[in-house]
Amino acid sequence: MDFTEDQIQRYARHIILPEIGGTGQARLLDARVLVVGAGGLGSPVILYLAAAGIGTIGVVDDDTVDLSNLQRQVLHVTDRVGRPKADSAAQAVAALNPDVRVVPIRARLDKDNIRAIQADYQVVADGSDNFPTRFLVNDACRLEGRTLISAAILRFDGQLSTFRPGGPCYRCIYREPPPEGQIPSCAQAGVLGAVAGTLGALQATEVVKEVLGIGESMAGRLLIYDALAVTFRTVRVPRDPGCPLCGDHPTITDLSAHGSTAHACG
Repeated sequence: MDFTEDQIQRYARHIILPEIGGTGQARLLDARVLVVGAGGLGSPVILYLAAAGIGTIGVVDDDTVDLSNLQRQVLHVTDRVGRPKADSAAQAVAALNPDVRVVPIRARLDKDNIRAIQADYQVVADGSDNFPTRFLVNDACRLEGRTLISAAILRFDGQLSTFRPGGPCYRCIYREPPPEGQIPSCAQAGVLGAVAGTLGALQATEVVKEVLGIGESMAGRLLIYDALAVTFRTVRVPRDPGCPLCGDHPTITDLSAHGSTAHACG
């Protein structure tokens, strides 16, 4: 594609990277990425993807901006408290990069709408804050053959992995959602706001790498971050032959086992 003078200036630091160049930047501008949740993780993911020039970003979130969100959800500002997060995300991106189109999806993901919502996108970044949504997104991505970059945070800790078609999936790590109430939410246990920024930036990096096909993927690996100890640990995650979704004899072949709805906010 032919870049405008403004685009050459805007993306100059990308274009001079041999791994990206003009061809890679054009690929970013053509890319379509779905972000699940415009909260703690989704905020830095959306901002960095928009700054990178990801051409179309779908944002799924059925929640509204709350004052308690602003400690970590840097996409939103005080005068947008009470507004839908998906709309707030669109406004923030419009101010940051006019090359990027945000598709606000003010909906609660469920087994009936998720596959249609994901159908328009190449890569999915899951920044949701609860297990039902994480499992729903994982299962839908695997059944549709779509790459998923998933992250989670709680207190001072975070995790990140990429799940590609043909490799291990989220259920290879966690077979099924834990019993309700066993794992506290961020609202119950708290979270250091900057941890969301750390994991969200890493998540956005992995999305860009997947779109461009550069570097070593996080597929087959799980990154574990401890902010208090300032440690990053990576463990191998092999495909589980007994996984009910991606194993040798899968028992999950559709989304019928999922409940009717799951929260999409992060």
